[in-house]
Amino acid sequence: MTSSAAGSSAFFALSLFTICTLVLLLLRYYLPLRTTPAYVLVPVFLAIALPASIVLLVPIDLASSAGTDTDGARGIWLPDRVVYKSWRVTYWLTFALTWVMLPYLGEYCDSGYREPKERLLYAIRSNGRYQLIMLGSGIAAMVYILLQNGFHFDSFKGLVMALAYAWGLVLAIYLMGHGLVAFPRSLYRYANVAGRLKRLQSHAPKVHEKLDEALEKLDQYEYQVIQLKQRKNGTARDYQEWIDELAEMSSLPESRAGVVGRTTTATVPPVITDRYLADLTRKLKRARHAKARFVDEWDRLVRKAVKAQAIMDSKASQRLDFKHPLLQNQSTGPLSNLTLLTPYTRYHLHVHIIPGLYYLASFITALASLSVVWSECVHPFEGEGAKFSLIGLSVIHHRSDSRGAIGFGGQVIAASWLCYMCICAFFSLTEVKIWGNRALVKRNTYQESATWYALQASKLTVPLAYNFVTFTPPNIYKATSFHKFLGKLIVLTPLGKGFSYYFPLFILLPVLASMFGLYGRAKKLFGFGDLLEDDEEDENTAYGTGSWREGRALIDREIHSANGNSLGLASRGGLISPPSRQYRDEPPSITVNGEASASTRAPRRTPPSDDEVVDGNFFTDFADRVKNTFETSDFTFSRPKWMGGDDDASRSSRGPPPGEGEEEGNPWTRIFGGRSEGRVRL
Repeated sequence: MTSSAAGSSAFFALSLFTICTLVLLLLRYYLPLRTTPAYVLVPVFLAIALPASIVLLVPIDLASSAGTDTDGARGIWLPDRVVYKSWRVTYWLTFALTWVMLPYLGEYCDSGYREPKERLLYAIRSNGRYQLIMLGSGIAAMVYILLQNGFHFDSFKGLVMALAYAWGLVLAIYLMGHGLVAFPRSLYRYANVAGRLKRLQSHAPKVHEKLDEALEKLDQYEYQVIQLKQRKNGTARDYQEWIDELAEMSSLPESRAGVVGRTTTATVPPVITDRYLADLTRKLKRARHAKARFVDEWDRLVRKAVKAQAIMDSKASQRLDFKHPLLQNQSTGPLSNLTLLTPYTRYHLHVHIIPGLYYLASFITALASLSVVWSECVHPFEGEGAKFSLIGLSVIHHRSDSRGAIGFGGQVIAASWLCYMCICAFFSLTEVKIWGNRALVKRNTYQESATWYALQASKLTVPLAYNFVTFTPPNIYKATSFHKFLGKLIVLTPLGKGFSYYFPLFILLPVLASMFGLYGRAKKLFGFGDLLEDDEEDENTAYGTGSWREGRALIDREIHSANGNSLGLASRGGLISPPSRQYRDEPPSITVNGEASASTRAPRRTPPSDDEVVDGNFFTDFADRVKNTFETSDFTFSRPKWMGGDDDASRSSRGPPPGEGEEEGNPWTRIFGGRSEGRVRL
């Protein structure tokens, strides 16, 4: 590397082009580019590409302000004016996407209306209450800042930037704290093939149950469309075209419609309005997305379980062949028939080499997480704390003149630290359970979900980037253009300075909660621990409540019941039975006309037979059988009326029957843009 700005500019331009290419490939993996409208694709692309460029801009800013004076060791640097303008453009574009464009765009895509004007009005109404709350918070903060610094333009600009930074830092610290523990732990657990298979089997009942619920809900909405189609002649012409479009979206066969009609209670209102059709369209789109989501999740779970079982079975013969149809490569290119590994080398690769690499990666990431937590804890001590910050010591190359210097090696290390912090925060987004129906599905992601995940990426990156910059000594990060643009406005008041320095200490709360499994205990005590679930709780679940034995039976039934289709999913749209929490080991029986039989609609759970192979010896088997006997038996009894008993009282002591006592929706979640599905706007 040379100290010439021309070489650094060329490297910076090439890096930006590489980032844009990778982001475009990422969007192609999750979104159908040909059918996704440009007004969705362009903002989502910018909301991911701009934060990714911040990971590149931070090391360049550090080297430009604290680089070495020796040719060939200064690294990638740009003039201060170019760096400062780059921060202005990147930050304000990210700010506009995060707080203005993407929230309204998500609701615009989720609206069920046909006309753009009505969809825009729906987006404004959906975000109105949330924006009013943010405006009220901004007015309260403005009063404090005006009393502290007086009225001028920098105070107003600092208010907006400080509030956005504060809310982003709160969410980023919580998600990153959980990810610092969950990410290394997931790598460590994945290395154990037997444990991986058991966790997949433990997770299978829950995924299968959600898939059945999604299919039943989709059938109910499509049945309403069939009812509308039968009554469309008595409606307005615009409504008839709308109903025809809904009918084209539906795929419920006539043979299945009769079964759904006998089980559903949803009816079409006597008067059809725009609001009803929009609401039905919105629910139908969400139900289709839920079906695609859980079908994809169930497919991946079955494939992973089959692959893990094949690796486990190969330990006896030391030969590994993925001959199962689910594991065969479907590519038809010129290199599809090329085989690089023999069964013996493939066995050692999957049994010894890959697990060893995962163990090594988990050890390295655990050390990195410990370094991040330590650096956050010493962060409040601005002067002395920088001397003990492990991240700052790894980035800064100290010299004899006590002036920190950052070269190309320090830039690479800084980019690696910042990428790891962002990965931990984004990893937690896949485990938090308050996002409702939002999920990333391969080539079939819902447009509203894509805008929401892009919004989170743009919201979290800027606070994490500035939090990382403050790990370096004050004489370095205060000279950066990032601090001149954003940092001075954040520390404009004593309250903002104290929040930026001392709030990162709260990272210990999610770290300890994830490390010691406090979410499961919180679920038992307060009932909200399902936001983040513990894997250990799923592994020790008793039989009949989603255990690994039940999951193994479901996976085996899915594999053996495939008729022509690798996973037997082609017939699920019309042949799936109503969701039930029960299961049966026998494959579902199908009648001649294609409808599921009565035994398929109402399967019952049977305990494992005596011939079932269960891991463990005689004593563990006997203990499990005794435990299951006491846990699955109901020892309660109702007193007769002549003893003062009451059937209603006895029933109330055992809890409400299924379907009673359920709330239709939480008004607090509606205030923050939430819905009855569990969505909360962050």
